[in-house]
Amino acid sequence: MILPGDGPAGHRTRTGGISGNCMYVGTLSFDLLLGDVHSLKEKRSVVRPIVAELQRKFSVSAAEVGDQDLHRRARIGVALVSGDAGFLSDVLDRCERLVAARPEVELLSVRRRLHGDED
Repeated sequence: MILPGDGPAGHRTRTGGISGNCMYVGTLSFDLLLGDVHSLKEKRSVVRPIVAELQRKFSVSAAEVGDQDLHRRARIGVALVSGDAGFLSDVLDRCERLVAARPEVELLSVRRRLHGDED
């Protein structure tokens, strides 16, 4: 049941939360092993297109965030903000599938975090 809230922030629910004005932040951290790469220049030629495709296709913030000095490893971070947790989860799923499908990298691990207003 929705009860009147205190002003324009939305309506309070029985549990005390605010409906209609929640913010969710989702992040992914990909740990990648690169294939036949022998220099940092070759590494950039593999990592940059992945980051650019994530940004272009899904309108997420994406960047290489770790292992910059290792030529066969890469860590890519992705972040997204949304008012809909279901939408956020769907976009993060699609980002993960895109990276996992890239033949030039091996996805070693993915760390996913979802944060809501209560976190």
